[in-house]
Amino acid sequence: MPHSLRYSPTFAERYPVAFAVALIDAGIALFAAHLAYFIRFDSFDISPRYLVGAIVWACLVVGSLFVMGAYGSWRGQPFLRHVSGVVGGWLLAAALLTMLGFLLKTSESYSRLWFMYTMAISAGLGSGLRLLGFLALRRARRAGRNLKQVVVVGPASRKGLRLPPELALREHGYAIAEVLDCSDSPDWVTKLPDQVDATGAHEVWLMLPLSEGALIQSAVYGLRHHVVSIRFMPQLDDLPLLNHRVSHVAGAYSIDLSVSPMDGAARVVKRAEDLIVGTLIALLILPVCALIAIAIKATSPGPVLFKQHRTGISGKRFKVYKFRSMVVHQESDGHVTQARKGDARITPIGAFLRRTSLDELPQFFNVLQGRMSIVGPRPHALAHNEYYKDLVESYMQRHKVKPGITGWAQVNGLRGETDTLEKMKARVEHDLWYIDNWSLWLDLKIIFLTVFKGFVNPNAY
Repeated sequence: MPHSLRYSPTFAERYPVAFAVALIDAGIALFAAHLAYFIRFDSFDISPRYLVGAIVWACLVVGSLFVMGAYGSWRGQPFLRHVSGVVGGWLLAAALLTMLGFLLKTSESYSRLWFMYTMAISAGLGSGLRLLGFLALRRARRAGRNLKQVVVVGPASRKGLRLPPELALREHGYAIAEVLDCSDSPDWVTKLPDQVDATGAHEVWLMLPLSEGALIQSAVYGLRHHVVSIRFMPQLDDLPLLNHRVSHVAGAYSIDLSVSPMDGAARVVKRAEDLIVGTLIALLILPVCALIAIAIKATSPGPVLFKQHRTGISGKRFKVYKFRSMVVHQESDGHVTQARKGDARITPIGAFLRRTSLDELPQFFNVLQGRMSIVGPRPHALAHNEYYKDLVESYMQRHKVKPGITGWAQVNGLRGETDTLEKMKARVEHDLWYIDNWSLWLDLKIIFLTVFKGFVNPNAY
């Protein structure tokens, strides 16, 4: 007898949604190019040269969005993570078109304003339509439409499985049809196919601890006649892991427990962000840096810049630059004394620089050198790394990425002296959360929060 008779394909399984979205993106790119031509030249009669440019732009947009994963399923994914891939795709397309124009020596044949208008309109319309689509989809799912039914297999009751709230599951496109306790009796394997048939489930989630991993084979064998998707969700919530995803490595599958997610295309986007934003900020702060340098030289003897070795990406050392905020003094080898409130070593101008974080401005040149990023875990002194790496679990995982001028910990108030182990643990937890959830949108959010709440902080002294 055939199984899963009640299985009902979802809308995306019936129709080629990704292909349709790609066609819409191409149409948006062409429409944006024509509208930009009208805005720039006051005519809808686009010239053949600009028409060729518009077609090339549309092809680059679709190809770049495909590379950035923008045509993947939205189900189970947060909207901001999806949007970060979309924005990254538009930026990649713009960079490729600029490079293509330079290599073919055709950039002078096109209006720069037309190019800028085309990019802005394309990105605005593309992101806006995706937002409307997401809101409509979320509303439909809240009403119980376009949901994938799920049978959950676990060793405990529904509460012990750490399932997300029902509304959150619905917004992500899922609904729990049945929870099967695999510790209740040994015949749960025979019950599983019946539960799938009875509920018309689309997926089976095996939410098991690693110690019960042997049950996976039994569950897969029990569903050998079914076409439902089977997901293994190991219960790893108690472990401070980094980027626990599944990868295909050397012909084998692995659950990545501690692997940087900032690789491949993400690394390119991250570096482009640092170069573009870092260059703009470096140019803007040059006059401020000159005034600060004059003030430091006029108020205390010694160099303008303070240089100190810190740990960077992959554990490599580099020299971090800061404006000198203390009197020149000598620390004993291997010992670093953190600045404290009322510290006598801090100069009058240094107190102001530290309180407003202006002493960190030279680090934008570390960013342009490629040794730091604008956003990332703050680099600690070498002595602090040696001290805390044995006290805070997963402390050294912070160095999977480049250190940053600002970070998720800093905009959440975790700045200044780490005089207790709890403070350092909280900072590391925020750093690891940032690494695991990185996106271009998150970086822009942190930069925005830094401007409005991250510079001046009562804990900075």
